[in-house]
Amino acid sequence: MSEGKVCMCEKKNDCEEKQSVADPDTRYPDGTVKLRNPHIELMDQDILYHIALGSESHDLVEMFGDVKFVCMGGTPNRMKNFAHFIMEEIGYKLPTGTDLMDISQYSYRYSMYKVGPVIAVSHGMGVPSIGILLHEMIKLMYHAKAQDPVFIRIGTCGGLGLEPGTVVISDQAVDGLGNYSYSVPILGEVVKRPAKLDKKIVRELKALSSVDDPYETVVGTTMCAEDFYEGQGRIDGAFCDYTEVDKQNYLEKLVKQGVKNIEMEATPFAALTHHAGIKAAIVCVTLLNRLKGDQVAAPKEVINEYQERPQKLVARYIKKYLQTKGRLCSLDGHGSMAVKSPRRFKLVQQESQTFE
Repeated sequence: MSEGKVCMCEKKNDCEEKQSVADPDTRYPDGTVKLRNPHIELMDQDILYHIALGSESHDLVEMFGDVKFVCMGGTPNRMKNFAHFIMEEIGYKLPTGTDLMDISQYSYRYSMYKVGPVIAVSHGMGVPSIGILLHEMIKLMYHAKAQDPVFIRIGTCGGLGLEPGTVVISDQAVDGLGNYSYSVPILGEVVKRPAKLDKKIVRELKALSSVDDPYETVVGTTMCAEDFYEGQGRIDGAFCDYTEVDKQNYLEKLVKQGVKNIEMEATPFAALTHHAGIKAAIVCVTLLNRLKGDQVAAPKEVINEYQERPQKLVARYIKKYLQTKGRLCSLDGHGSMAVKSPRRFKLVQQESQTFE
C-alpha cells in the first residue's frame, strides 16, 4: 500500500498490524532503530536543533543507549514533575549533591530529562510542535542505538460524555475530518500515513488501572484537532460562525462514533511512531466534559491533581516492565552530558540558539 492511500480496513481499524517492530525497514537485527532516511548516514554531523544535541558533538550512545521509554507531555513543568515522580517510583538514584538537568536547556523550545531508561520531554502544543520533536526523538533513538524504545504521550484533553478527571487510553487516533491517518503536504503533494497505536500496550495499560483509583479509566478513540477553538467546536474563540446547537450536534455525532476525547497531538504521534516501527501509546486525563461546556473552570489544585493521574498509570507500566526485566536493582546514574567534541558541542549550542 502506498503512503498516499489509506485502506478501508485502517479507517475501520479492524485489520491487524502489517508492520512489526522487526520490520527490516525500521529495525536492525539487534532491535536498534533504523531510519527511513538514507541521507542521514552520509552527513558529517546530524544536529538535532530543537533539542540541542548532535551526533558528533555528544556521545549519544553513552547518554541515551539504555533508553527504553520516551515519555512526552505538553509543558516543560509537567515533564519535569514527571521526571522527579518516575525517579522516585523506579528507585533511580543520583549521586549526592546532584540533580536532574534539562538536557535541552540550550534549545529554549523543549525541555528534556533522563531518568535511567526513561526520557521525559515536553512537546509543546499542537501538531507542528510535536511533529518536529518526534522527528528528532526518533533520530536520537537511532544515533543512541537504543533497542526497541517505547513512546508514550502523557497529556490533557477535553472529554466527551466523561467526568472531568477521567483517564483515557487511546486505542485509535482520528483527525477532524474523520480520517484515521496523519496528512502532511510533502513536495506539493498530500501524504497520508496511518495513525496506529500499539494494541498490546493499550490492553496492558488498561489492566494496570485499579478499582481503588478514585476515578474511571476508559479506552476509546481520540480526535486530534488542528486548533484549540474552532477546530474543537468551541464557541468561546475570537470567531464563531456556528451555533450552540451546531456544536452540540457535532460533539454528539463524535460520541456515537466512539470518540472519547479531543486533544491536539494524537494523529502525528500515532502516525510517525508507527511509520518508524516504534510501539506507542497515549494516556490523557479529561479536564472537562465538552458536552457541558468549553472552558476549564476547575481550581488549579484540582487540575494539578488530575494531571498526575495519567502519570501514575504510565509509571505503573514502566515499573512493571523494569521489574519483569530485573532492571530495578541497577538504576544508578548521574545525568551528565557526555561530550564527544567540545568544538562541535559549542557549535550545536550556537546553532540551536539561532533557530528562533
